[in-house]
Amino acid sequence: MRLRRNWHGEAALPAMPGVLGVGPDDYRRDWAGEFGRIAPIHVEVGAGKGDFLLEAAKRFPQIDFVGVERVLTVLYIAAKKNQARPLPNLRFLPADAGAMGLFFEPAQIDRIYLHFSDPWPKSRHEPRRLTAKGKLLMYGGLLKPGGQIHCKTDQEELFRYSLHEFVKQGWSVGKITEDLYRTGFEGNIQTEYERRFVQMGQPIFLLEAWRP
Repeated sequence: MRLRRNWHGEAALPAMPGVLGVGPDDYRRDWAGEFGRIAPIHVEVGAGKGDFLLEAAKRFPQIDFVGVERVLTVLYIAAKKNQARPLPNLRFLPADAGAMGLFFEPAQIDRIYLHFSDPWPKSRHEPRRLTAKGKLLMYGGLLKPGGQIHCKTDQEELFRYSLHEFVKQGWSVGKITEDLYRTGFEGNIQTEYERRFVQMGQPIFLLEAWRP
């Protein structure tokens, strides 16, 4: 079911804890200054309602997390969960994935998460996929040497497409599973979509890739 747009919530976003500005003055942000320290930076692209980010930021306080989300009504839901007790190592960036290069320096990110991304199944929409060639080139420029991308999806076609693109572009790929919950994989943090798919009995596909 499509989420009804929350105009009031979107208007409130700029004043909410952890929500960043996206104007020209905010480009190539000083992330060490933003978080008040030098620490690894992990970015979730398509942060959704924030369940993964909030749990990850609580579980790993030594890491700084940034959630990139272009749908402001969805981002408001995530930011609201962080409002009562704002996590010092969590920020929300209301931007499109394709604009990440405006806000991060080259080789600045340690890890990128792509969780349950829109599969854009039609061939003409391939460039919009978050694991298309152009996006992988962008991520590769923003990741540090040895930086990783972690992907999870319920869409088998997207999983196989992504695996093919990573290999084709020279990324190293490992921890591949076609059914996450039958592999004994430890340390997994669920997203809101993931919980729904698991309850429906759908297999979850996972892969991890290292920057070439």
